[in-house]
Formats: sequence, C-alpha cells, structure tokens
Amino acid sequence: MSKNTDLPGPSTGVAPARDWVKILAQYRDPSPLRSGFELTVTMAPFLLLWAAAWWSLSFSYLLAFALSCVNALFLLRLFTIQHDCGHGAFFESRSLSDWVGRILGVLTLTPYDVWRRTHSVHHSSHGNLGRRGMGDIHTMTVEEYNAQSGFQKLMYRVYRHPLSLFGFGPGYLFLLQNRLPFGLTQHARYWVSAMGTNVVLITALAVIWYFGGWAPIFLIFLPSTLLAATIGMWLFYVQHQFEDTHWDQETDWQLHESALHGSSHYIMPPVLQWFSANIGIHHVHHLYSRIPFYRLPEVLRDHSELAEGNRMTIRESLANARLHLWDEKTRQLLSFAQARALYG
Repeated sequence: MSKNTDLPGPSTGVAPARDWVKILAQYRDPSPLRSGFELTVTMAPFLLLWAAAWWSLSFSYLLAFALSCVNALFLLRLFTIQHDCGHGAFFESRSLSDWVGRILGVLTLTPYDVWRRTHSVHHSSHGNLGRRGMGDIHTMTVEEYNAQSGFQKLMYRVYRHPLSLFGFGPGYLFLLQNRLPFGLTQHARYWVSAMGTNVVLITALAVIWYFGGWAPIFLIFLPSTLLAATIGMWLFYVQHQFEDTHWDQETDWQLHESALHGSSHYIMPPVLQWFSANIGIHHVHHLYSRIPFYRLPEVLRDHSELAEGNRMTIRESLANARLHLWDEKTRQLLSFAQARALYG
C-alpha cells in the first residue's frame, strides 16, 4: 500500500490537508437527474431479483438462494446510497435525502436517523484516540492492550478475530444491535427512528411470511441481508484499518489530517466499484463527505495526487485482517505478534 506521504501534508511541504476542503467544494453539488438514475438502476434490479427469487422457490430452492446472493450486491449499493443521503450528498433537498434514506433504512435493516448520528460522530472523531467508541471498530493501542488483564486481552482478541468481525459480527450488528438506538437512548427521536424502522420491517416480514411462508425469509431475505452486511463490514474495516493509518491523541489530532491520511483508497475492479458506489475512494469522501458518490471519480481524474495516495489493492487488503493494535511509537497498526516481538 502507498505510504501516507504520497499525499499532501506537513511532511511533504505541500498544502496541508485542510486546504483540500476548498478545492473539493466544487464537486459537492448533486445532479437530481443523476441521483434519480442511480437510485432507479439500483432499486429496480433489487426488486426484480427479489421477485425472481420468490418465483423460483416453486421449482428450485438453490436458484432462489443463488439469486438472493446476487441481490446482496444491489442491497449493498442501496446502503451506500443511504449513506450519501445521510451526508446530505444525494439530493439538494435535505428533506428528500432524509426520507429516501429512511425508506432505504428499512431494506438495509438500519434505522436511518440513528445511523446518521453515529456515522456523523465517526466522521468527526475518526483517528482521535480520545474519542473512540461510537461508529467505529474498536482499536486499542499497544500500551493500552499491555495494561489489560488476561481476560480483557482475551476478549479483545475475540472481538478482533476475523470470525467475529466478518463472521458473527455483521449478523449481530444488522439483525440485533440495530434494533435499538445504542449510545443514543436518551433521545426520543432516535427511539422513534429505531422503533419505526422495526415496525415497518416486522410488518413487511409478516406479509412475506403470510404469502410465502418461511422459505422466502430463510432463502431470500436472510442470505441477501447477511452477505451484504458481511461485504459492507469488510469495506468499512479496510477503509481505516491498515498499516499506515492515522491515529493521534486528542491534543495532537487534526480532523482533516486524519481524514486524508487515516482513510484508504481501495482499488477494486470496475464492477465492484459500481456495486460499492465508489466507497473505496474513502480518503476523498472523508475529506469532503458532501460529494455525491458518482462525482468521486471526477476528483481523482482532476487531482492525480489524490488518485495515487493511500492506494490499497484487494490482495494487499487481506493482510490487514491480522492488524489489531496501534503503536504510537512506530505510528503503525501492528499484529499481536509484531507487538509482542517489539515490546515483549
């Protein structure tokens, strides 16, 4: 993966990261026609594949399951459109963005207003060691880990294990945790968001069960949901969990430096880039989250330094699953074995 020094920053003698905000502002305006088109070419195939999978249940459970797995990719894309709505980037009207996001939140099992708030916290605090705990993947420093008891170390290892993060984790997060507004329970609006989403979701599942029994739930709804959630969890992981990511104590933390240097540029084949709605261009997204996803490639086209910075291929990203501890001395994310070899 390219080093952070490939990007403008204090170490390069080029304009600091915050100066990119003025440059990127010119890309923030969405196109109503383009946004409507992107929503249509994602939602229509999603609904058609759902219908085709249900129809195929009458003669082939295997085909229904296969179609639901394909549909997971369209569900993933719907989530990324919901993500843009949460940033106010998809439509000029904030109200329209919010209501489209709330509707999509039922399909993605994600209470929109709850997620929008926790994701906003993620954007405003990522890379700040003093503000971890909401909307992120918990990451300990080497010093913090070494200060834990044996049981606490074991629990952290279990949490960071790939089977937890990408096996049980996605199902737990989307099927269970999202049913309550954890971290925001003191605010009525987030209870309304969570319970409203739950009511509509349960009603929809009840209708599906009434007309089709358990088969469409177990062979269409659950496979597409769980597979999309797993892919989404992996994408979220590699966006910030890589060797040369960026963390600082609160006294040294700078929002734009963390956004630029602590977010990856994930290189994927065009078809996967389409289904993930360019979310791999994450360093640009974190620098200016109001840019619609379909305009992110314009930024890379016009600014080669951003196109080349923080690049990570799929093959390179696989190694990141073994990195778990931030070392404040070497300023790298280390594996447990690396930390043990360095510090005992």
